[in-house]
Amino acid sequence: MESLKVRLKSSALWPKLRGAKSGAAFAAGEVVGSIPSGTLRTLGAKLMGMKVAPTAKLYRWREVRDAQNISVGAGSIIGMWATLDGRKGITIGKNVNFSSEVALWTLQHDYNSPTFATSGGPIVIEDRAWISFRSTILPGVTIGEGAVVAANSVVTKDVPPYTVVGGIPAKKIGERTADLSYEWTNARSHAPWFI
Repeated sequence: MESLKVRLKSSALWPKLRGAKSGAAFAAGEVVGSIPSGTLRTLGAKLMGMKVAPTAKLYRWREVRDAQNISVGAGSIIGMWATLDGRKGITIGKNVNFSSEVALWTLQHDYNSPTFATSGGPIVIEDRAWISFRSTILPGVTIGEGAVVAANSVVTKDVPPYTVVGGIPAKKIGERTADLSYEWTNARSHAPWFI
């Protein structure tokens, strides 16, 4: 069996098979993300390999790549039309809030590469962080506990805990109190149906 796998990987057919598998997973992610039931959507995400805490809420998403490399902590809310690129790994802590249309990209092209190669790294969003509307988090970034990313920001570097950042590229614009105690014991309980 192992020799068959080695021969297959060295054949001209291998890139096509790999591409078909990747395309099927991408299409499945789009289908699951558009299911108008939070319960079924979460079940689909888990079947795709995403680790989702029972008290987390996943609203409809735009795109999920490599779901098996994504984990969403207890009480966290992933807002409408998020893009989660799990190719290099995404870890989302507890009681995190993503507003609508947030994008997390763990892999991108290196514009200085002669072959336009890709580079990237995992993204970590720590507990009680708030990523506001249409913000983009780029590869290898950690958003510290309780940090806030203002709407329409592009985060290219780590954000320290309880820091408020905004802009393109995101820079410190304020601080958030470290006296946070909120905990969403069930982010799904008050969510509207069919979205």
